[in-house]
Order: sequence, then structure tokens, then C-alpha cells
Amino acid sequence: MSINLKPLGSRVVVEPTEAEEITAGGIVLPETAKEKPQKGTVLAIGPGDRDEDGKHIPMDVKKGDVVLFAKYSGTEIKVDGKKLLILRESDLLAIVEN
Repeated sequence: MSINLKPLGSRVVVEPTEAEEITAGGIVLPETAKEKPQKGTVLAIGPGDRDEDGKHIPMDVKKGDVVLFAKYSGTEIKVDGKKLLILRESDLLAIVEN
């Protein structure tokens, strides 16, 4: 998916990984019963914040990283019918390493 969003400062654009729609027992979950996703893939990153001297502080995440984030953090937007989140880097909890 190609997006035309360039986040500012220390923000990142994340595509959340959707929860399973069918439980292990075979029960289909409606949209309202699903847990909010807490894992997603970074699609774009901003340039990072600046320190006291005006120099950029590099971001710890990069495009393509799979990250964990707080359940109700960020701002949800829709682009091309897909739900995306714009989060501050400080709202990210961890990078998932394989």
C-alpha cells in the first residue's frame, strides 16, 4: 500500500493488525466485540524531534517495523478505506523482533 502521508516531528503512521474475527471455538465476533488492536506495522515516520541546539534526534523505529502500542493511543484516520493510526513515537511501547 502506498500512502502519501509524511508525519511531522516524532510521529509515525501505523497500520494496525486487525484482531481475529472468529474465535478458536468457531464463534464469529461482531465489530463491536473485537479488542482494539495493539500491534501494527509502521508505514511512515517523521523526521524526529529537535534537541536544545536545533539538531534532529533520530527516530528509534523505521518503516516496516512491527510495533506494540497503547490500546487507546493515537489518532485514527482512514486512507483508501484502510484504518491507520498517527502516533507519537513516545506512544509506542516496543518493536517486535523476529
